[in-house]
Amino acid sequence: MSNILYLTSIWVVPIIVAITFHEAAHGFVAHLLGDETAWRLGRVSFNPLKHIDPVGTILLPGFLLLLHSPFMFGYAKPVPVNFRALRNPRRDMIWVAAAGPAMNIALAIFAALAFHLIDYLPETAAPWVAENLKNALIINVVLAVFNLFPLPPLDGGRIAVGVLPDAVASPLARLEPYGC
Repeated sequence: MSNILYLTSIWVVPIIVAITFHEAAHGFVAHLLGDETAWRLGRVSFNPLKHIDPVGTILLPGFLLLLHSPFMFGYAKPVPVNFRALRNPRRDMIWVAAAGPAMNIALAIFAALAFHLIDYLPETAAPWVAENLKNALIINVVLAVFNLFPLPPLDGGRIAVGVLPDAVASPLARLEPYGC
C-alpha cells in the first residue's frame, strides 16, 4: 500500500502542476490579447481545482497507472477562449494556443535546473523530490510535444489553422468538434 502511495505522489504532483500551469497560460495569454472569457470565469488560476476534469485528470490516468499501463493519458478542462474577442483573432489564436506548450517547456527547463538543488535537501526528502523533478521533466516535455501535433483540438491544430492559408486552414478547423 505504501508503495502505491509513494508511486502516486511522485506522479500526481508533477501532472497536476503541468496541467494547471498549461491551462492557466492559455487563459492568461488570451486575457493579454483581449479575451476576458477565462478571466471572468476564474480560469486564469494556478488553483488545480479550476482545471481538473474528474474523469480525464483523475480516473483515466489513475486507472492506467494501477494497470501498469505502458503509456499514460489524460486531459484537463480546456480553458474557454472566445477567439473572436481577441484583437487580431487569427494571429492571437496562435499565441494563445502556443502558450500552453511553451509553459510546459518552461516547466521542464525549471525541473531540469532544479536538479542542482537536490544536494541541499535532507537525505530523507531528496529521493522523493528527485523523482518528482524527473517525472515533471518527462511529463512536461511529453505534454508539450503531444499538444503540438497539428490536429484540432490540440494546440498544434490551432497553431496550424492560424498559419496555414485559408484553403487548408478552414477544412482543418472544421475537424475540431470531432477531436479529443
